[in-house]
Amino acid sequence: MKFDINEIRGLFPVLHQEVHGKPLIYFDNAATTQKPKAVLDALMNYYEHDNSNIHRGAHALADRATQYYENTREAVREFINAKESAEIIFTKGTTESINLVAQTFGRKFIGQGDEIIISTMEHHSNIVPWQMLCEEKGAILKVIPIHDNGELDYAEFEKLLSQKTKLVSIVHASNALGTINPVKQIIEAAHAVGAKVLLDGAQSSSHLEIDVQALDCDFLALSAHKIYGPTGLGVLYGKRKVLEAMPPFLGGGEMIKEVTFEKTTYNDIPFKFEAGTPNIADVIAFKEALDFIKGLGKPVIKAHEDELLAYSNELLKDVKGFIPVGTAADKVSVLSFNINGMHPFDVGQMLDARGIAVRTGHHCTQPLMKRFGIEGTVRASFSVYNTKSEIEQLAEGVARIAKIKNK
Repeated sequence: MKFDINEIRGLFPVLHQEVHGKPLIYFDNAATTQKPKAVLDALMNYYEHDNSNIHRGAHALADRATQYYENTREAVREFINAKESAEIIFTKGTTESINLVAQTFGRKFIGQGDEIIISTMEHHSNIVPWQMLCEEKGAILKVIPIHDNGELDYAEFEKLLSQKTKLVSIVHASNALGTINPVKQIIEAAHAVGAKVLLDGAQSSSHLEIDVQALDCDFLALSAHKIYGPTGLGVLYGKRKVLEAMPPFLGGGEMIKEVTFEKTTYNDIPFKFEAGTPNIADVIAFKEALDFIKGLGKPVIKAHEDELLAYSNELLKDVKGFIPVGTAADKVSVLSFNINGMHPFDVGQMLDARGIAVRTGHHCTQPLMKRFGIEGTVRASFSVYNTKSEIEQLAEGVARIAKIKNK
């Protein structure tokens, strides 16, 4: 697909509306991206023509639904370059994917005195499950500090690593700051002491090329709704050898081979981790989102988003009272900021009155906000369908708001 911004915007019905009498400018993409019409059509098509439970079916609808469902699994495999589709597990989202690893790998392989390493910039979903596990098992949670610009303190990370380290669970790209972490380097260092590595790819998956074989990560978690797909659907990638060694997460149908009252034999991966009737319609529709990304190409998408981020920084850098939060050299298209003397929520509401949708608050990263000594930020996050004209309107709005408090 040729990069034509008007053509791309035409694929997303939700963008063509007014909010408070102003054309919608949607800059809340780090929370969730909008969905192309092909995704919406695929949802309806499943329910109108193929609605059936999948696997083990003896009729045409079940066969079609199963084939479409497994086609998406293969599309995800290709999207992250996993070795085989059996390494792709469908979940409810990144949060469930991380919890799955904590409750299966963690409970089996992490014990008293073992250590788990995370970073200061983690989303709560990559903090709380490990805190729960450490409390249960007597393990120790260690935290990598960050520099004032929002970059990871890699030297301190190396000091935290030891033979006691069993897992490093790290965000690939920060949802609150946009910082891209040196995950390849982190993975190599962790593996050198025998630790496994989980990557939180919730943000990176929509912006960056991800090759799990080249990275050599043991796990990768992501959410469909952050990459133009439906809500309520996520992916956990795991290396076959690791997944096969892990106990099941949930018990029920599909995750079994044979059940008697005396003993149950569990199914092969990925089905061992997909108990019950799955989110069939959303899985099928997710393939359309992946096809959309594939059609444009990640490098093209990233180049456009990087240009938008650079343009926003250029327009806002001299605004009196504008305070950027997170100025790492390597970032995805997230602009996090405050206006001197104003609460982030008030700024967000004033931008909303101009039709500009941003996110405000701590972004489920309260420890990170504490590190910077702030309550929260205003976050504008850009996607492939955003334009320079929209950036200009954001900058004008921020400048006018800042002028109120910083005359």
